[in-house]
Amino acid sequence: MQSGEGARGSRADQADQRRAELLEAARRVVLERGLASTRVADIARATNVSGGLIHYHFATKNDLITEMLRSTSEAEVQRLREIGAGPGGSVEKLDRILRFYIPASRSDQSWILWLDAWAVGVREPHVRDILLELESGWIETLAQVIAEGVERGEFVCDDPQGAAERLDGMLDGLVVRYTLHTGNMSRGRLLHHARVAAAREVGLDPSVFPASDVPEGPDGPEATAGPVPL
Repeated sequence: MQSGEGARGSRADQADQRRAELLEAARRVVLERGLASTRVADIARATNVSGGLIHYHFATKNDLITEMLRSTSEAEVQRLREIGAGPGGSVEKLDRILRFYIPASRSDQSWILWLDAWAVGVREPHVRDILLELESGWIETLAQVIAEGVERGEFVCDDPQGAAERLDGMLDGLVVRYTLHTGNMSRGRLLHHARVAAAREVGLDPSVFPASDVPEGPDGPEATAGPVPL
């Protein structure tokens, strides 16, 4: 026979599992319909539950969407910090961050979600706050890696924070262009631009980065070696 404390723990675990399932369903529906068009009824249909059950766990649609975005953001920032704290020299760490930043393809699910969130965040403070948290995580990690490189004597940079802010903004713009403008830029070219900008920020020649080895993806041929012609 299960004790009262054990039963409460089991119910809490079940509730956590149900919330996680609803968050994942919300993410899938948002990727299909968009943040602005997603309804509680759509998420209920995707999970084969009632709208009432969803509201039992999340008082409003905004609460559900906010938690889904926040959990996605926190997981991304956690992975980013692991990369920044990982083994290797400063150039290697910076390059791993750049590779993590750029989309796997034009249909990259994470970037599609955040591009949608940017559009909604202009008018929705609860979405904008999460975007700012995500941006802060990226800038903080970039700044730490650059500052560490300066301390090691591997980088030359008077303002790691400013360099991180510039790189973050530049990368956002390039990713938007890559994602929306089919044919104008390959993923290999995107990585090349990112490396050139990063190298200039830390006082190095872009040749310090390894030859591009981005594979050909579903969006068309990608650069496979050496600098990408401008």
